[in-house]
Amino acid sequence: MTMRPLAEFPRAAPLLGVLADIDDTLTTHGRLKADAYTAMQRLHDAGLMVIPITGRPAGWCDHIARMWPVAGVVGENGAFWMRHDDATRKLVKRFVVDDATRAAHRARFAAIGQTIVQAVPGSALASDQLYRETDLAIDWCEDVPPLPRPAVDRIVALMEAEGMTAKVSSIHVNGWFGSYDKLLMTRAFLRDAFAIDIEQDAVRRQFVFAGDSPNDAPMFAYFPLSVGVANVRPFLDRIATPPAFVTEREGGAGFAELAAILLASR
Repeated sequence: MTMRPLAEFPRAAPLLGVLADIDDTLTTHGRLKADAYTAMQRLHDAGLMVIPITGRPAGWCDHIARMWPVAGVVGENGAFWMRHDDATRKLVKRFVVDDATRAAHRARFAAIGQTIVQAVPGSALASDQLYRETDLAIDWCEDVPPLPRPAVDRIVALMEAEGMTAKVSSIHVNGWFGSYDKLLMTRAFLRDAFAIDIEQDAVRRQFVFAGDSPNDAPMFAYFPLSVGVANVRPFLDRIATPPAFVTEREGGAGFAELAAILLASR
């Protein structure tokens, strides 16, 4: 499958929402810049659901659900969803596993993380690890000099040897106990919070997904209107089904490019 330029995106597609990864999709070099944030606000104001689907931690997602122009957020690669109920002024959240199970898993992460950091020179625990509820994040590219691919693969192998699911993002390798992913929790969030069933093909075609890295692979494969920002290209050999479309620009500028096309067609 060959990615098509965003200029070929179907302009008449009736849409309900835009799902988007955060790191290097909404952000640019680690920053959420005005163009991407304004694009989210404009999509929201136009009546579209904007939902970040991210590997970032629960602590960040609490903030995002409360303060960004979004309908909710799926975090830690599908471990939970959160949304702010404006009517009750409450944060609503749902996790895949219960509090006791999450605590037991976190107790194992410290030892596993230490083993990986010692075994893979140059890697480090992610700076946001303290704010995570359900997974272990090893930094290979955010606050450390980028590691070569064999080192990233070594991190994945060490996590898998511990019985973890391991996924590579543009900055971290995330590992967790369980078989959930971004797609499974996106389905659950839309069903439980909004009674929207994206298992129906006609409904699935009313959502756009934008992403950039291998942990977005289930979303690229599931949504016909999938878009990769330009910096997805170096990861295409690790994504079985590439996005259907690709932007000209990278990161948040690519997302803003997508938003402009979606807004022009409404």
